Amino acid sequence: MCPDRYGVTATAYEGPGIVRELRTNERIRAREALVIGESGERLGVLPISEALAAARERDLDLVEVAPGSVPPVCRILDYGKYKYEQAKKDKGAAKQAHHGELREVRFKVKISPHDLEMKVRRGERFLKEGDKVKVSVMFRGREIVHPEIGRSLLERVAELLGEVGIVDKPPTMEGRFFNMILAPAKVKPPKPAKEEAPPAEVPVASEG
Repeated sequence: MCPDRYGVTATAYEGPGIVRELRTNERIRAREALVIGESGERLGVLPISEALAAARERDLDLVEVAPGSVPPVCRILDYGKYKYEQAKKDKGAAKQAHHGELREVRFKVKISPHDLEMKVRRGERFLKEGDKVKVSVMFRGREIVHPEIGRSLLERVAELLGEVGIVDKPPTMEGRFFNMILAPAKVKPPKPAKEEAPPAEVPVASEG
């Protein structure tokens, strides 16, 4: 695996947000190590005592970045800053690797315009977060004899969310619920505006 900009390979940490504690300073057990300076320069194979002294002179840490090498490789760096940056990078990677979940937004047949708007906004948020949304219309009592009302409501919701969601599963009746599943829409980047060609120059007749 390729080392990062600190010279630490991916085996030195354990997944998103979890940085494995590397041996640092007096915790390093080796008697000598190949030492790399804070700018990436090789300082050569040094006794650990000399390597520690070099790190202290720079007000930095001596970090064992490749304990399996012969001799082990140690690097002079700010270990606290390294751990912070690595945790931040792993957190960003975990966020990008978000796998969509199935969220549900439930409507009543007789829903007020305010509640409809509020629930549509909730569905919009879920879709923008990358989740699929199960839109359900619940029937009560004799409302079940008018399924066309539920279908019409689902079609209205799909229309309102058309910019951020597409129909992944069309409306189907399941017991007392009319259900539909929306998936996040892939937003296409805007096309660059075409530059208009400059007007052709009209030749001017010379006076003769």
